[in-house]
Amino acid sequence: MAKLTATTYVADQGWTGRGFVLKHEPLDPAEVHLELDPGYMQSQPTAVSIKEVVCEGGKITITPEEFPYGRGWTLTVGMDRYTRADVDDEQIQGIDAFEPKKDGEVLYRLYSPKSKQPRPMILFLHGGGESGFDNLKQMVGTIGAIQLAEMYPDFYIMAPQAPSLMDIRMMAGRATKQSFASSDMPGKHGWHREYLAAVCDIIRGMIDEGKVDMNRVYVTGMSMGGGGTLRAMSVGAGLFAACAPICPTMTPETFDILCNLVDAKIWVSAAYVDHTIYRHKYIVDGILALRDAGNNNARLTIYSPEELEAYGIATDPEMSLEAKFGANHACWILTYHNEHGILSWMTEQTL
Repeated sequence: MAKLTATTYVADQGWTGRGFVLKHEPLDPAEVHLELDPGYMQSQPTAVSIKEVVCEGGKITITPEEFPYGRGWTLTVGMDRYTRADVDDEQIQGIDAFEPKKDGEVLYRLYSPKSKQPRPMILFLHGGGESGFDNLKQMVGTIGAIQLAEMYPDFYIMAPQAPSLMDIRMMAGRATKQSFASSDMPGKHGWHREYLAAVCDIIRGMIDEGKVDMNRVYVTGMSMGGGGTLRAMSVGAGLFAACAPICPTMTPETFDILCNLVDAKIWVSAAYVDHTIYRHKYIVDGILALRDAGNNNARLTIYSPEELEAYGIATDPEMSLEAKFGANHACWILTYHNEHGILSWMTEQTL
């Protein structure tokens, strides 16, 4: 058994800790404490309540209140202190069903259904906070790929990880002793077109192998991944039967793509307002442009405050507007629970 094991799962709000198992001599449960590192606008750590401590068989099983595992934390057991860096085994519910893969420069995780016949596929594109090169954050940072596999166990679920600009800078800095501004590496991070083209080629390869149903390939993503969803519809023209971008990042490029998806089956969803205020004008203008062009398969859902609150989003009446708008950005929670039947609609479409 590992010295320190953490049991976790991906909840609506992301990677969530459930407990720890630790090789340790018995001790008084009062000597066990868990604290979260100070977060935004906080100067002190936040204590997490410990529900149960069981000492038996040379190990201690610690059950705290559920806590945001991906955030910094410190576990104190007697005189010993542990952080995530000390965890020997991170058990993540549902992740073992996804095989980690690398194809060229593309890092991804793939859920494969138990079928010898061609099956549908959902391509899931994460948001900006999950970029990197660990082939993990895209699985745990937010609700998404694991949830989709649970909802659609007879589909392939592909979850690639977009390159992180910060990590690129760090690696380049180690190699060249210099840092780069974003303009020094245009388009080589996030869901850039070259990377998405490589992702689409992997999917086409799976179609050629008889694994994926060529008429039922779908793409969805949130925030940066919502913008990536629009970009994928452009890069992979003719590959996707339908798409569901959620609060997509709107730039001149993605707005232009949206306005030109005149033949696409697309359902965009967003909160009534979030931290990027102008996002809604471009989403609404884009969908209206598609409808004016005769695209009756262009749909838009704007989640109301009441709908968001039903999922625990922005429920604190004392929240500042800035904090509320930031919380509202997580409206993908509603879409990935199939509110308004968005996912049902998407997965029913065919080429």
